[in-house]
Amino acid sequence: MDSMVYLWGIVMLICVIVEACTFSLVSIWFAVGALGGLIAALFGANEAIQSTIFLSVSIITLLFTRPAFRKLLPGKYTPTNSELDIGKIATVLETINNTTGTGRVRLGDVNWSAISADGSVIDIGESVTVTAVGTTTLTVRRNP
Repeated sequence: MDSMVYLWGIVMLICVIVEACTFSLVSIWFAVGALGGLIAALFGANEAIQSTIFLSVSIITLLFTRPAFRKLLPGKYTPTNSELDIGKIATVLETINNTTGTGRVRLGDVNWSAISADGSVIDIGESVTVTAVGTTTLTVRRNP
């Protein structure tokens, strides 16, 4: 059996495994193209024809099926947990002063370091709105 048959089989297998791991519709088109190259190799086509079939089938499959699959896949962006905190109300536990580097707020059941979005000092007990979320620090603004 020709070594190209094995090559196309391996390429197809790798593409299917990658697709199964990612579900991002990136490599499935190449798996179908590799199947075309494999079939061409089984019928004794030379390497140039096999490669042409691989590329042609991959591109054609991509162009004609990707739009249909995109409609079936969920396209809505899902925010991360930290993005969900933007706009929420927190309570100041320690005076927020960007100059001195102090400031803590309670958001839900969690205490966070906090900085003022406009640089103003915000006193203990005031209500603030989260405007941005850093790794360990919330940026907040005083509520009117």
